[in-house]
Amino acid sequence: MASSVPLLDKITHYIVKRKGKQIRPLFVFLCAKVNGEVNDSTYRAASLIELLHTATLVHDDVVDDSNERRGFFSINALWKNKIAVLVGDYLLSKGLLLSLDNNDFELLKIVSTAVREMSEGELLQIEKARKLDIEEPIYFEIIRKKTASLIASCCAGGSHSVGASADKTETMRRFGELVGIAFQIKDDLFDYGTADIGKPTGIDIKEKKMTLPLIYSLQQASWLEKRRIINAVKNNNNDPKRVKEVIDFVYKSGGIKYAETKMHELKEQAIQLLKTFPASAAREALENLVLYTVNRKK
Repeated sequence: MASSVPLLDKITHYIVKRKGKQIRPLFVFLCAKVNGEVNDSTYRAASLIELLHTATLVHDDVVDDSNERRGFFSINALWKNKIAVLVGDYLLSKGLLLSLDNNDFELLKIVSTAVREMSEGELLQIEKARKLDIEEPIYFEIIRKKTASLIASCCAGGSHSVGASADKTETMRRFGELVGIAFQIKDDLFDYGTADIGKPTGIDIKEKKMTLPLIYSLQQASWLEKRRIINAVKNNNNDPKRVKEVIDFVYKSGGIKYAETKMHELKEQAIQLLKTFPASAAREALENLVLYTVNRKK
């Protein structure tokens, strides 16, 4: 990430000091270890994914006009939008060059596909938020692209880096996809205050994001109740009283329970896929990582 431009160095240093849990590189290394021995290609795969992931976060904060990221000021809050967009572009290019300079073309293909799908997922969500007409299959398509595609690319990239067969790499990709979808459902549940995570609830409702608990609850509602709730999300999403009404409605309709059940089904499917690989310390660690994604408190 080093650069000859002092401003860029200052900003990248700020980013590195405030890195998150780095769950994605963990998936890269563990999926590599399940299939073989970690090597230089594995380290490049983990670095590429972390660079691209960080680039998308920097750009997301600009798009969402967000002033905070992981409890610290965002890049756009400190250095304004123009610089934040350019820094995101720089990180993206560093990731691409890391692959190209080392002839990791298949890895680049795996990760570039994920970046394309992430963009499509975000745009599909924005499009549907305008009409609030999301049904369950569309919701799963959005989160498969928006969140799960990157975790899937971590698992496929880790597997490919140690020379695993195409079949094994595809199994790992599918495993990552299932974990990624479960991960996003867990995030959606946080919005309804299912854990004490120290952040306000109802953010998704304020942003008119239709998530699984709400989609399911609306499917169970009468025509009149459905209209009332959709009107609250569409026109009164900044009124705390109306947002609380929506949250209460979701709890009473069994939306939380339904989403939790779906999340645990996906977790079980992911663990069953893992069991097709020989038992090892890496496989056990991956199983624990899957359990962490659905049991985490933040």
